[in-house]
Amino acid sequence: MTAPARAVAAFDLDGTLTRGDTLLPFLRRARGGTRVAWALLVHSLPITRALAGGHRRDQAKEALLAHLLRHQDVSALQSTAASFAEEVVGRRLRPGVLERVRAHRRAGHELVIVSASPEIYVAPIGRLLGFDAILGTRLQTGPDGLLTGRIEGLNCRGAEKAARLRAWAGEGPVTVYAYGDSPGDRELLASADAGFLLRRGRWRAVEGRPGPGSGNGAVPSEVVGDDPGVRVDS
Repeated sequence: MTAPARAVAAFDLDGTLTRGDTLLPFLRRARGGTRVAWALLVHSLPITRALAGGHRRDQAKEALLAHLLRHQDVSALQSTAASFAEEVVGRRLRPGVLERVRAHRRAGHELVIVSASPEIYVAPIGRLLGFDAILGTRLQTGPDGLLTGRIEGLNCRGAEKAARLRAWAGEGPVTVYAYGDSPGDRELLASADAGFLLRRGRWRAVEGRPGPGSGNGAVPSEVVGDDPGVRVDS
């Protein structure tokens, strides 16, 4: 008997599943608005340079995280992350994107969040939404249970998103559907059999890379409905 075809739907978090950024709101919840404002001021020059992209973006992010989270107790931060996740799920999600998530679930597809945001709070968001896996930026923890202020491995953005998803999916044929909204999702969408870019509240299909399990990469009608460009905030 032939095994059923495997399919995975991968979603970016910030700006795709949610209505905007989650990192700064989380940092404000964890460390307070005054501390975050001061950290942004101190690191304003590298943050401005980071707008050019590339490794500078990763360096600026790590510097900001180090400023605010170094020596923070992981257990306490996980408690903050759990309450923040409930707020995000209750108030910050795009209804139309959630419907696409539900459609993939009804089709029997595995659900994955692939995000540059820290896993410490992306993971509880994913669990509340019933995702099968969460792939995010990992924060390094020392043997004393305190954050070192460093990122463990690479920032989960750009090519690292596609690499992390491939590593998680493993060997064997799999059809991948991917959803994102920013240049940081470009490689993820290009590596999928069917990629969708969120622009001005609508999905725009982008050319993906045919995979071993995809055939022509067509998205099932029960997932996209009649109009793959349907507004996601209606």
